[in-house]
Parts: sequence; C-alpha cells; structure tokens
Amino acid sequence: MEEGKLRELKQFIEICKSNPSLLHNPSLSFFKTYLLSLGARIPPQPKTEPGDFDDKSDPPLSAQNDIVESDIELDNADVVEPDNDPPQKMGDPSAEITEEQRDAAQLAKSKAVDAMSQGNLDEALAQLTEAILLNPQSAILYATRASIYMKLKKPNAAIRDADTALKINPDSAKGYKIRGMSRAMLGLWEEAASDFHVASKLDYDEEISMALKKVEPNALKIEEHRRKYERLRKQKQQKRAPIKTEAPIKKEQETEAQVQAALSALKDGQVMGIHSSGELEKKLSAASKTSRLAILYFTATWCGPCRFISPIYTSLAEKYPKVVFLKVDIDEARDVAAGWNISSVPTFFFVKNGKEVDSVVGADKSTLESKIAQHAGSL
Repeated sequence: MEEGKLRELKQFIEICKSNPSLLHNPSLSFFKTYLLSLGARIPPQPKTEPGDFDDKSDPPLSAQNDIVESDIELDNADVVEPDNDPPQKMGDPSAEITEEQRDAAQLAKSKAVDAMSQGNLDEALAQLTEAILLNPQSAILYATRASIYMKLKKPNAAIRDADTALKINPDSAKGYKIRGMSRAMLGLWEEAASDFHVASKLDYDEEISMALKKVEPNALKIEEHRRKYERLRKQKQQKRAPIKTEAPIKKEQETEAQVQAALSALKDGQVMGIHSSGELEKKLSAASKTSRLAILYFTATWCGPCRFISPIYTSLAEKYPKVVFLKVDIDEARDVAAGWNISSVPTFFFVKNGKEVDSVVGADKSTLESKIAQHAGSL
C-alpha cells in the first residue's frame, strides 16, 4: 500500500479510537460488518436528545447516525452477541485436487450429515472441516459448514464460510440464505434482507420467505428513518442556503429524485442478473443517471471459460462498488443476447452514459480488470 494511503488509514483508525460511535454511520457499514466478522466488539450507539433537529448547526456524524437508528423500535429478540473465535480453517482454493481427495471429501461430508442428523454438531463441524481441507473448491462444503456455525450461534464464523462459498459459486442460494440468517443474528437487518432477496430469486423456499418476513420490517424501518433524517437535513440546508426562485428548486428536486430512484435500482458491490431487454434498459439508464460505468457480462452455464471468470467477475464487483456489474445468461435472455449480437462467451461490454466504449472477448482476467480500472477511473 502507498505510504500516503497508509497515513490516511492510520489517521482514520485514530479518529475511530477517539470516537467509536463513528462506526455506526451508514456509510461505514461495510467496515463495521468487517470488524464484526473478525469478532470485534463495537461500542453501543450513544442516544440523542429529541431536540437535536432544532439546533442551528448540523449534528456531528455520530449523532446523525443515532437519529437514523438509535430511536427506532426494532425487533431484536433473536440477536446474539458476536462470536470472537479465531477464524476457522480454510482450504487453499488454488490447490490442485485429485479424484482421491474429492472422494475422501465426499466421505467426510457424508459422516458430517450423519452426525448432524444425530445432533452431534461438533463432530459434524470436524468432519466438514476435514472435507474442506481435502476439497477447498467446493462451495457446498463451505455453505454446509456455515449452516452448522449458525446453529451453534456463531454468526461471524458462518458469514466467513458463506462469503467463501459465494466467491466459489456466486449463484449459491444456500450461501446467500445462510449469510442472511447469520447477519440477522447480528442485527444487520438491511444486509440480511438483501441476502434473502437474492436467495429467493436463485432458489425460493418457504424458510427464506419466513426469514424475510421477520427481517424486512426492521430493514424497512431503518431505511425509512434514514430518509426522514435526510429530508430534515436537506430542509436545514435549504434554510441556510441563498433564496432561489421556484423553478431551479423544483428542477433540483426532480433531478435529485431521479438520482435517488436510479441508485435504488443498483446494488453496490454486487453482480446483478439481467433477464430481459426491459430490465437491461432500466439498469443502464440508472447507471447513466448516476454517472457510473456499467459492465455487461454475457455468459452461459455450459461455458467452461465462463465458470472460470464468473467468480473473478464477482470479486471485481466487490472491489469496484461504484461500477455497475451486470450478468446475462444468453440461453435465458435470448432477446438481450440477440440485441447485442453475441457470437461467443464470455463477452464483456463497457457502457458509459448509455454508449458502448469498450469490450473484452474471452476469459482474460488481467485485461478485464485493467479496462475496468481505466474506464471507472475516468468518470
């Protein structure tokens, strides 16, 4: 890491030490989630007084977040204390796996399933860990071990396994489902709801539906409260701002509303599946309104190079959260593939302000990332 960025990081950590309530700010939710996944304990949010909005100046950053979350009545009945165990053993995903290792891993998994059926979760955990070390390229092994950690009330360990499962297989419904349940155990309601929505689209089941019904009310309360604060904050800014004529104000409000609507259609750090031309138009329009680079990835389930590049594409989405990552299965969305004249997969198109600016054909990891950095950096 560059020396300048290291200095900035040290300064940021010192600020967090002096004022830990900063970690409750919504914009730092990714950092808070990461700390919790390592077993860290985050100090509770300080409460704010009801009259905070009447102050002449904006409340400090921590107080702003308190207004958003601390006075919401949430159902926290099933929230548990974060587990602080050292990270569990993970296999080497780059290792070459022999047939003998795959067979041995399958045998260990069978023993784990038997142990689970008998209620012996510790034995099941040991057998699955052995299976993972034998075959660290199996998403289902990580997802299954995550489900055991969740039953043992160890949500951070479960999230680590679910994250690994999703890196191996971005379409793992079980990975999203278990991660959503684990996040709910930590009170990460918005993140949990997002996982359940993805899981239900990939492979709907009644358990996901029931979990979503419990999580979503909390997530919606937080979202609505955040909007309420944002409206109040803007009202205060407008009072202090120079008086404007009605027409420019109305235009600004309309533009802001369009940007917010566009942002709500996008998911930072995630790959979004496209199933129709209409859906693609909406995503590209949202990307254009928010001045974001959009990448359109055409793939197919039968394509070997696609299976290689898909997890890399997912990891790039996490690395570049302000870039819009789209994914199209050419056999599922034939109209989209025809509209873009797809003749081979994988194919990637780079779109800025509604216009194609570049493309990559084939599973070339280095070229793909270099073009993402090039076009995202020029926005």
